[in-house]
Amino acid sequence: MSLAVHILTWLAYDRRGTDKEVATSQRIATSVNTNPVVIRRCLGQLKDAGLVEVTHGRNGGWNLARPAEKISLLNVYQALPEEPIFGMHASDPNAECYVGFGIQHTLGQVYQEATEALCRSLSATTVADVLRDTLAFHSVSAGAR
Repeated sequence: MSLAVHILTWLAYDRRGTDKEVATSQRIATSVNTNPVVIRRCLGQLKDAGLVEVTHGRNGGWNLARPAEKISLLNVYQALPEEPIFGMHASDPNAECYVGFGIQHTLGQVYQEATEALCRSLSATTVADVLRDTLAFHSVSAGAR
C-alpha cells in the first residue's frame, strides 16, 4: 500500500511541471529507493485498476489515469491484491477449548468493523492530499535545517 501511494504521489508531483521528463520505472525507483522491477510490478497492478496508464515509445512513460484529486487511498487499497488487514490463526484453534471454539468468530467481527473504519478513512484522503502534506512536511523540515 505504501509503495503504491508513493508511486502515485511521485507521478502526481512529476506531472505538475511543464518540463516533463519521461516517468520511467527507473526514475520512480530512485525516489522509492528500490529496484525498478518492484516498481513495474506495482505499476502493473495500478494499471489494471485504472489508476495509471502507460504511453509507449520515445516520449512515453507512466501517468496518472485521472487527476490526483480523484484518486482516493481507498482506490489504491482496492487496486492491490486482497489480503486481510488482520490475519487469523495459521492453524485452526482447538474447538474443544472454550476460547478456541469462538475466538475466530469474535475476532472476525472485530476485524470487519476495524476494516470498515479504515476504508472510510482511506476514502476521505486523496493522492493530492498526500502530495500536499508531503511537500508541506518537506518545506518545514528543510527550514529547520
